[in-house]
Amino acid sequence: MPRVLLLATAGLLAGTGMASAAPSSQAASAMPSAQPAHASASPSTHASPTAHHLAPSAPGPALTHPATSDPACTVGELCLWTTESYSGTTQHYDLRTANPEDCIPLPEGFEGHSFVNRLTRDVTIYQSEECTTEGDFTTYPGGGTYVPQSPFVVRAIKIWN
Repeated sequence: MPRVLLLATAGLLAGTGMASAAPSSQAASAMPSAQPAHASASPSTHASPTAHHLAPSAPGPALTHPATSDPACTVGELCLWTTESYSGTTQHYDLRTANPEDCIPLPEGFEGHSFVNRLTRDVTIYQSEECTTEGDFTTYPGGGTYVPQSPFVVRAIKIWN
């Protein structure tokens, strides 16, 4: 059942063109292998069915896992950086410092240009300091969403229940 939920969720995200992710090693080990029992252990050049379903289908903000190393963002945190590619000054939020469903403006003078959502909850980023929908806003899933280049300047966030 979790595999069906993972693929259904991935299919919904892929349909929006908003997400590209690989299943965690724990989730991948829980899924049955797509290769027959007699297949060799060497890497395959064929894309896995999961990878196919997670590929973006339309242009949009690219969500990718960094190729070399993870940005400094702990599991259970939302981290934002002042420049693209996870550099510059950073802000870290978790459920001890941010109440779900509250609009949380970023500190005066801090503007987010890249971020990582390692919370277990979805997070909406806002162009407006007041979390209004007159400016741009986008919701990103929890569990490890990496955005090296935000689609707009982030000035406020909202963590969902």
